[in-house]
Amino acid sequence: MFQFANIEYLYALIALPLLGVIFLIALAQRRKAIKEFGDAELVKGLIPEASKVKPWLKFILLEFAMMLIIIGLAGPQFGTKLKEVKREGIELVIALDVSNSMLAEDIAPNRLENSKRAISKLVDRLQNDKIALIIFAGDAFVQLPMTADYTAVKMFLSSITPKLVSNQGTAIGAAIDLGMKSFSPGDDKNKALIIITDGENHEGNALELATTANETGIVIHTIGMGLSKGAPIPEYNKFRQKDYRTDNEGNVVISKLDENMLKKLAASGGGEYIRANNTKTGLNALFDKLNDLEKVEMDAKVYSEYEEQFQYFIGFGLLLLLIEFFIMFKKNKRLESISFFGKNLLDVNRK
Repeated sequence: MFQFANIEYLYALIALPLLGVIFLIALAQRRKAIKEFGDAELVKGLIPEASKVKPWLKFILLEFAMMLIIIGLAGPQFGTKLKEVKREGIELVIALDVSNSMLAEDIAPNRLENSKRAISKLVDRLQNDKIALIIFAGDAFVQLPMTADYTAVKMFLSSITPKLVSNQGTAIGAAIDLGMKSFSPGDDKNKALIIITDGENHEGNALELATTANETGIVIHTIGMGLSKGAPIPEYNKFRQKDYRTDNEGNVVISKLDENMLKKLAASGGGEYIRANNTKTGLNALFDKLNDLEKVEMDAKVYSEYEEQFQYFIGFGLLLLLIEFFIMFKKNKRLESISFFGKNLLDVNRK
């Protein structure tokens, strides 16, 4: 397990490209000043020891040194020991629709990306809870089993695309069935399943399965991604040119939110339905409902010991600064006297 003790220090890395811009501007102004001073070859003869390579070398070393020192100040740490702890919380399964219709852009930037951002924000609010991720289209798959590792959740979440499920469709029933199997065995009072979908092209016996899940104590909430008026589904060719999906008659397909079905699904599952739009995604609205669930004691493995690694980054950064300090801007006459294959070492780099 890897983490930063003071991750806010990493914002200082923004300064590195800015320093690069300043360095390039300074070089350009120096060349301009030399041209204004006189003939370039004549000026070059007046400063024969000036090196073109060493300013670049010093700057690159300085940039790397600053980067390593900033990372060191951020406090990189590696977890070295796992221990099992008791926590009181809930178990949450999020089933995310990854069918092609979720690429519709009626909710910016599109339905799928908006859903992923909302899930990420929800994870930030979880504390002692466990979460699992399921993705579905024509089939349903476990993207991440039940875990309390929120860093892993975000990592797996970022990799979700429609390409992960080749069979297209909206098999909500399969997602519910898989969701019920994803919870830990035992007391079902602290379990909730959130289904995020546009509900279009619904397949299977989802309503019956939602009722069955609720009878075992699992609450099912639904979030409708999309607008009632719908939107076309974008497609990209091999040249990354944007077009829209069409039907057999050449008409552009408009993907619309099936709000009625999702309301029925939430009612069957004993939960609530929330429609997302461009100003809200619904997960935050459900957070209070999730907090109302009874908390039960759960086992969780966490890293209890971390080893500080900042000294390696700062030490190597200081070494680079020391090397940069001893590099002069002028050419090294001793290196010029070294001959390889009849040529001086620095003759190659005189231009």
